[in-house]
Amino acid sequence: QVLLVESGGGLVQAGGSLRLSCAASGRTFGKYAMGWFRQNPGKEREFVAAITWNGGPTSYAYYADSVKGRFTISSDNAKMAMSMQMNSLKPEDTAVYYCAADPSFWTSPQPASRIRAWGQGTQVTVSS
Repeated sequence: QVLLVESGGGLVQAGGSLRLSCAASGRTFGKYAMGWFRQNPGKEREFVAAITWNGGPTSYAYYADSVKGRFTISSDNAKMAMSMQMNSLKPEDTAVYYCAADPSFWTSPQPASRIRAWGQGTQVTVSS
């Protein structure tokens, strides 16, 4: 079983920055995808960004169109840990952000139903 522990989040004004981090403990995977989804009340959990690794020297990142150019995801593959730098934040980025992990190599973003492990969620609030 994989335990995902998140840190970061909080309240920031529009145009500001935040950094989210997530580390896995317990069982780890030789290849995997780790990423972030976000959710607001009454809405479905949506993909934000993910980074995937197949055990080689290269990781691959995917981003939702709404965050491309503003968010950057990075990882420490050996430790199965990742961070996401969020810049130029907008009020519409406000949501609970969930760390996610899947024990496979992704060739494209996947839906929330694919995810095998979730973090507890961290609130990100962007004021206008």
